[in-house]
Amino acid sequence: MKNDTFKAIEWTYSELTLLLLLTLVIVPVGIEYLLYDFLYQVFLDRLYSGTITGFVMSIVFILAVYFIALKPHSLGWNVVGLCSFSRTYWKWIIVWIVVLIATSLLLLILMDFLKIGLENRKTESMKVNMTWVTFIIGFISAAIISPIYEEIFYRGFLYKWFRMKWGVGAGIVLSSLIFTIVHIPTYNTLPVNFISGVIFAWTYEKSGSIWPGIIIHGTFNGIAVILTALT
Repeated sequence: MKNDTFKAIEWTYSELTLLLLLTLVIVPVGIEYLLYDFLYQVFLDRLYSGTITGFVMSIVFILAVYFIALKPHSLGWNVVGLCSFSRTYWKWIIVWIVVLIATSLLLLILMDFLKIGLENRKTESMKVNMTWVTFIIGFISAAIISPIYEEIFYRGFLYKWFRMKWGVGAGIVLSSLIFTIVHIPTYNTLPVNFISGVIFAWTYEKSGSIWPGIIIHGTFNGIAVILTALT
């Protein structure tokens, strides 16, 4: 399974350049800034605006991977890790969830001690307007939508591209670094973003599937939303 997942593909710098342009320029400017501001003027609510923005982003990223990296080469979604994995890997999913939670708590405590931080706009809005509706919206956005499209893009494509060109180590570091950069300006979570990117890439490497990463990612985000609702 793993060997088939990481077999050589005729991806070039063209696919990488286009998709990096999308994630580092087009999405931040066109969607996260312009679209978000427009939606905020309509809804006057950061949670609703942020959730719709995130949903649009998920569609853009998934379509971009399909039309830039898959369709031109007649490839299926299994190429970016949307495939089954061994049932024996479930124990590692549990282990990595625990490791990620413990590491994240330590890092967040450290960042708080250093007075480094900027809250997520959707998190702030959910805290202020906490209802079952806002909780469900926040949970679906963070625990389902974001993990699926982010793992398809950052691990399924980016990690695999870097891995094929420069090896596993470079793939893990570079894909995790880009995953961290796109979470600016929530500076207090950037170390957590990097560590989580490393874990998600590693689980992809060992299982041959991005589903373990999606499960860990979704569980971690879901717990964060629940804790936000309770505080």
